[in-house]
Amino acid sequence: MKLEGHSAIITGGASGLGAATARELTAKGMKVTLWDLNEELGNELAGEIGGAFAKVDVASEEDVKAGIEVAKSAHGTPRILINCAGIGRAGKIVGRDGPMELDHFMQVINTNLIGHFNCSRLVAAEIQTLEPLEDGERGAIVQTASVAAFDGQVGQIAYTASKAGIVGMTLVIARDLANVGIRCNTICPGIFATPLMLRAPDNVLDSLAKSIPFPQRLGKPEEFATMARELCENTMMNGETIRLDGAIRMAPR
Repeated sequence: MKLEGHSAIITGGASGLGAATARELTAKGMKVTLWDLNEELGNELAGEIGGAFAKVDVASEEDVKAGIEVAKSAHGTPRILINCAGIGRAGKIVGRDGPMELDHFMQVINTNLIGHFNCSRLVAAEIQTLEPLEDGERGAIVQTASVAAFDGQVGQIAYTASKAGIVGMTLVIARDLANVGIRCNTICPGIFATPLMLRAPDNVLDSLAKSIPFPQRLGKPEEFATMARELCENTMMNGETIRLDGAIRMAPR
């Protein structure tokens, strides 16, 4: 797909991987709408890239429908959805204080897994109304999971379950939407230099970097962004899950 002149929605687009992807797609001539809960950062970045912003809770049907209207009003019906929104909370299934609170688990599942599904179903319904491009393609969805989907560590039960669910949806979404020419692929980042990760002490970041076979550094958000762009552009990429992790395999702790 040639991206120039088309529009995209990026969830979790105000910072980190989503923000880097917004800049990458804008540089390729796309018109981008950012969805996030952080209004200050979202509006700031939207102003920088000439995009639009909507405050959206990705797990809310009402919010997502309102966000779609913001995107359509600003840039027309989108052809691309990049799902980057997500949260992480640590906790064992049974810890020192007993079993994990069910609400704790459900909050992560609701934002990460249900949020991805909710945005994908509602945006795909809009994409399918567009006229097809070359090869009958109408658009593409890129999901963000994690290497935790495969190598979940101690204390990552909720996060791992949510990310494994995203991986599990990938092929099914691609198959469900094949008849309307919408592709779906998933990126599983390893350890990336996101704002949340960079809050860790330098010694922790150094240790994490040394655990990566090559290159021995944290991933750059721009590297995620170029992979997301390629998944949008390459029409033959469909139903795939890609680890973007420097060959790391996470240890139990």
